[in-house]
Amino acid sequence: MKKKGKRELTLKAKRKKSQKEKKEKRNNQGDTFLKMARGSGEKRQQQQQLLQQSNKAGTFFFATLLLWFLSVLFEILFNKRREVLPIIAGAAFFQFANWVLRCFVSRDPLFVNTSVSLLHSSITSASVLFILTNQYVKNGSHGMMFQHSQLVGAAWEWAYPALCFSCGYFAYDQLDMLRYRLYSGLIPSILAHHLILLVCFTLALYRNVTVNYLILTLICELHSIFLHVRKMRRMAGVRDAKSKIVRMEWVFNWFTFAFARLVPHILITIKLIADASKFERGVELPLALFGMAGMNLLNAGLGIDLFNAFRREINHRKSNRDQD
Repeated sequence: MKKKGKRELTLKAKRKKSQKEKKEKRNNQGDTFLKMARGSGEKRQQQQQLLQQSNKAGTFFFATLLLWFLSVLFEILFNKRREVLPIIAGAAFFQFANWVLRCFVSRDPLFVNTSVSLLHSSITSASVLFILTNQYVKNGSHGMMFQHSQLVGAAWEWAYPALCFSCGYFAYDQLDMLRYRLYSGLIPSILAHHLILLVCFTLALYRNVTVNYLILTLICELHSIFLHVRKMRRMAGVRDAKSKIVRMEWVFNWFTFAFARLVPHILITIKLIADASKFERGVELPLALFGMAGMNLLNAGLGIDLFNAFRREINHRKSNRDQD
């Protein structure tokens, strides 16, 4: 009888213990669910805040794009500036390319946008190289090409329509990014970059000054080709860092970043500062320096992003090698 009583007591104690453990588990589960709910709620709030910020940024940049478009129409219709018509032609051409890709290749907005950007970079870089080569052959000496009077007060052959055509692309691309929300952040760098270019390009075209300077800045489109190729390669799922194609792409990426983007833009900035006394009073020099300062800052940010992407791919390759 005593043994039975002891067994019953131990069984009761075990039951009470198990009940307590179950209650504790339920309480812990409830706490975790509450934490998860709070976390998801905070994430939703953050997402909503980011969405509101992007909406505000989108509204601002759309308004500036609309004002820009009205100014171009005013120049064409009221000031009879037919020479700026290639701006409209450029925007229409790249919008048509967008439509063709969307209808026959892919409906993914990012893929279509990147493909059209690759097309623009290829056309523009080829145009810039053609203009510079043509001018060099005509002058016989490259020294005359880069004199202050040539860079500021003149326009090389085909330079003006080429700049107009490229300006049209930036307007198209700005609208496409706003339409499909291909941007992020409180102040999206890509939209700010396009706005700076549109302001600098159109003012130079309206006043017919510093056109050749701006053509020189567009040599950076050689590097943009490999940026867009890398983006499309990753979208296609080709991410093997051991691949010879990927390695060669990185070689061209770094080479063109240094010698077609970073160095030319720094040299242009130095040239502007050196020739500052030769500029007449007006907005040309402040606007040019402001534009180049913005470009150099964006180049620095782009270089950091490129380095981080390169390091990630190298680390990924090393981790795969260690696993093998």
